[in-house]
Amino acid sequence: MNRTVIIMFPERLRALRRGKNLTLPQLAQLLNEQFPTDEEHQNTPSQIGNWERGVRTPSYVEVQKLASFFNVTMDYLTGLTENSTYDLARLFISDKSLQFNGQNLDSSDRYEIYQLISGYIHGKTGRTQPPAPTMKQEELDLGMDKNNH
Repeated sequence: MNRTVIIMFPERLRALRRGKNLTLPQLAQLLNEQFPTDEEHQNTPSQIGNWERGVRTPSYVEVQKLASFFNVTMDYLTGLTENSTYDLARLFISDKSLQFNGQNLDSSDRYEIYQLISGYIHGKTGRTQPPAPTMKQEELDLGMDKNNH
């Protein structure tokens, strides 16, 4: 395995997990729910912790599960690519379940949000930036005569 992959995988896995505010037990449980297997092959918090510390290396199948769960490519997760860019339009028309702040988006929500983003992006070209607000410091009148300090 490439040295970059060995170094990058633990860091990216930890960053993705923390970015979703998940503990190791929560991630293990969610992986087991999303990718059911027999009890002997279920993910455990200690197993994922070992992956994050670089103590153990996950199998191809486990990396595939993690990439799918976090909606990133395997190349991104393993450090072979620098960034993972997603086209939101493709995401909205995909069959993936989408949530916003923990609430599921149904097909009607997805369509409306798609339309809002599309309108925003297409409307940006003709927009001019409004001037930045100017900050003025106001004088505080304490009722004191300037000559009588």
